[in-house]
Amino acid sequence: MGIDEIILLEHGSGGKASQRLLEEVFWPHFREVPMLDAAMLTLSRERLAFTTDSFVVDPIFFPGGDIGSLAVHGTVNDLAMVGARPLYLSAAFILEEGLPLADLKQVVASMARAALKAGVKIICGDTKVVPRGKGDKIFINTSGLGLIPEGIKLLPENISPGDRILVSGPIADHGLTILASRENLGLEGLESDSQALNHVVFELLSQFPAEIKALRDPTRGGLASVLHEFCEAAQVGIFLEEEAIPIRPQVKAGSEILGLDPLYLACEGRFVLACEPGAAEEIKAFLQGFPETRETAVIGEVLSEPKGLYLKTIYGGTRPVPPLSGEPLPRIC
Repeated sequence: MGIDEIILLEHGSGGKASQRLLEEVFWPHFREVPMLDAAMLTLSRERLAFTTDSFVVDPIFFPGGDIGSLAVHGTVNDLAMVGARPLYLSAAFILEEGLPLADLKQVVASMARAALKAGVKIICGDTKVVPRGKGDKIFINTSGLGLIPEGIKLLPENISPGDRILVSGPIADHGLTILASRENLGLEGLESDSQALNHVVFELLSQFPAEIKALRDPTRGGLASVLHEFCEAAQVGIFLEEEAIPIRPQVKAGSEILGLDPLYLACEGRFVLACEPGAAEEIKAFLQGFPETRETAVIGEVLSEPKGLYLKTIYGGTRPVPPLSGEPLPRIC
């Protein structure tokens, strides 16, 4: 069966519908589009990474950030996930008539602060204005360019049985924060994890250039969707330990109240990595020395069979974790 006759929200979920959209609409025409967070290119003797992303988050201001800082963090992190040192960003704005100028100034100032902290420069951009009711306050597209150091080649195809899976901190903070802010749910203690990770990743890859197989940031579709991509690319199974996965108590409680699974909720300041088994504890200890990744945990192991993603529950059983179906939280990034 082909894709739906119209675009649905679930086509932007990062799950099965998104994958089907790519396979049936985009990839037949754009065969060079990568499955990675950024394309890896060679220009003369330099290895470059190039990425682009659009941000449509609702609300545009939320605990822990706003659409401006999110746009910088998301693009910087996509470059870092292929091992690149981010250098330059572009920024294009689609503004809806009626947007308060004070809001736009706040968003732009936030972008500038985030870029300065990440060590990147915003060097070009564009602005368009659409009539009232034809947009939603502000949409931002950012593209990024970075350099990949010699010897770094991070690909999920590199993952092999025996490797360990780590996550750099508690999951699902961003996704639940956006939902609670949008719907005024009154859930306390929630804050987005939105942050730039490129400085940490640079130090990590400088220390462990050969031991790390793959990196990804679990944005749309959350931790489960990233690990499904790992399984598919490497043709392996990944077994997670439920007790080992860091989730803040308020996020766990809020997810239970709303009937949501944190494994599928977005992060904007975390990364997942696969590494050689003998290096897992050393990498965890190294990352715990940085404020951005002080709650890093080893959460799973790669096996040859059975293929797919599985969760070893706190009750001692094991259950499959299916790919994301539907769109639980639209407009989270």
